Amino acid sequence: MITPALATRLLPFIVLLPLFGAVVNGLFGARLSRRAVGLLGTATIFTSFALSILAVLGVYGLAHAGAEGTPRLVFTAWSWIASPNLSVDVAFLLDPLSSVMLLIVTGVSAFIHLYSIGYMAHDRSPARYFAYLNLFVFAMLLLILGESLPLLFVGWEGVGLCSYLLIGFWFEDMDKAIAGKKAFLVNRIGDFGFIIGLFLLLYFTGGKLGFPFLEAWARDGGLDPLHGVWITVITLTLFVGATGKSAQIPLYVWLPDAMAGPTPVSALIHAATMVTAGVYMIARLNFLFVAAPVTMAVIAGIGALTALFAASIGLVQNDIKKVLAYSTVSQLGYMFLGVGVGAFGAGVFHLMTHAFFKACLFLGAGSVIHAMSGEQDIRKMGGLASRLPITHATFLVSCLAIAGIPIFSGFFSKDEILFMAFGNTGLFAPWLGKLYFALGLGGALMTAFYMFRLYFLTFKGESRVPETVHPHESPFSMTIPLMVLAFLATVGGFLGLPGELSVLHPWLAPVFEAAEKVVVVSTDHAVEHGLMGVSVLVALLGILIARSFYVGGNQDLPARLAADLKGLYALLVDKWRVDELYFAVVIRPFMALAGFLHRVVDVIVIDLLGVNGAGAVVVGLGRTLRFLQTGQTQQYLAGILVGLVVLGALVFG
Repeated sequence: MITPALATRLLPFIVLLPLFGAVVNGLFGARLSRRAVGLLGTATIFTSFALSILAVLGVYGLAHAGAEGTPRLVFTAWSWIASPNLSVDVAFLLDPLSSVMLLIVTGVSAFIHLYSIGYMAHDRSPARYFAYLNLFVFAMLLLILGESLPLLFVGWEGVGLCSYLLIGFWFEDMDKAIAGKKAFLVNRIGDFGFIIGLFLLLYFTGGKLGFPFLEAWARDGGLDPLHGVWITVITLTLFVGATGKSAQIPLYVWLPDAMAGPTPVSALIHAATMVTAGVYMIARLNFLFVAAPVTMAVIAGIGALTALFAASIGLVQNDIKKVLAYSTVSQLGYMFLGVGVGAFGAGVFHLMTHAFFKACLFLGAGSVIHAMSGEQDIRKMGGLASRLPITHATFLVSCLAIAGIPIFSGFFSKDEILFMAFGNTGLFAPWLGKLYFALGLGGALMTAFYMFRLYFLTFKGESRVPETVHPHESPFSMTIPLMVLAFLATVGGFLGLPGELSVLHPWLAPVFEAAEKVVVVSTDHAVEHGLMGVSVLVALLGILIARSFYVGGNQDLPARLAADLKGLYALLVDKWRVDELYFAVVIRPFMALAGFLHRVVDVIVIDLLGVNGAGAVVVGLGRTLRFLQTGQTQQYLAGILVGLVVLGALVFG
């Protein structure tokens, strides 16, 4: 067994190994072979994953040694900020919550790196790609292992920067460069809210923002002076940051455009890293959020609406990656619904299962795109199951998981969230929980439909592949990660079985102890089983409708429905025209203001009257005075005499 002391000493190596890979590939990658660059970038993450397993075993040993409270390991590297009003250490914290996140991030990222060796085999800039990818993982590890809110925020900003670099990786293409810029700017909006919440919390805590300190401070009555208003303001502003990072209404618009990056990047961002940061932050600060019931209701409501809204857009998308992108936004909505109703364990559970099946889906989509020579339109596919047997099998498993079909992982986690929403009676009005459940159930029906629409149009039916394209299975460096992730998507749900059979929930229980004292949920097992049955029936209904529409006897029905519901169909294809709304309401007025400031303030006031005006006055005065500087001594003497006469007249006249 790994001792807690040894596990603690491993923490900085876990964080710094990806940074080492980023630095070496970034500075010296041009001198290394393509194979060496990929192996170095991948080896650092696999090593970090192996060390993470050992470190988590250390926390496990501490938990079973009879220690009181939450089992945690803290490694303090140095004092970062030390002043009377603010104290922040560069320190890493490993407890049950961060250990789950650590294994997810390093494990899934390791296989995405391995997949990238094959996927990016012919790219012109492999060193830059793996440097960015390693740097992304480093920033995410800093976020989840940071012992304090400021250190978490450093990682928070780091993943935002890396997302910009990776989404716009092929920046020669203007659309891809714009997508990267859009992700960066939208996240800055959310981060502004996060900073406000951070500074407000800093003021009330007296300058200490370490998570163990905050938990003890809240438990010992530190929240009492905040009454109900300030804690609501603090948690709402922090949630604004979460809506940006985790792509919730209204700041979700960057995530679908993140498909501009290489497909492994999409898998990394969408599955296990950046988009889960908001969920992790709320789970980490659960003891603050449960003290603000209004905020909890808002989080759950935004999550439920996002789950339904994004699913509706996914119904009609034809780009294989865009379907998965809106699926990610929708599934993140379920996670926020979970943490919003106080089911923090269920939210983290769905975060875990989603990492498995969504990474597999994105990498499977990448395998299809690789086989189709870059084609992403599912209307030009079909019949690929026999040509891509491994990709097909793993993709099907992940579709069953996200649809919520027993025994696959998504069934356990999503059903738990829906049940907890339905039965919540402690944080806000009971009818609100029922409403959120209904919205989530509607999203589940749409999820099953659009995912199997994607599956049937891609792998089943008659081939619509152009004659110039010859699909083939991907190399082992790409298919091995698919098989591993598909296996996890199948069995991962058994870690969160209900009741005493669960492994995950007792492990996380010490972290969410404060929340469990506040949240009240009905535990009627008959109701739970009934809701489970309804959820499965809804998922099966969505799958059967998709099968009937796209490989069954009603294949003409989608086109007829699109014609009969032309307005609604166009609205869904245009993604509810939210981007157009933002352009009209936000971007265009700002562009008009910027144009006015340029034409009037910059050009006229600053340039003409200020810089250029002052320069023109000096030049004009100089040109006038130069006529007096002729170099003729007689003229200078005449000037002196005239001056003396005038002076004398003024004095004696």
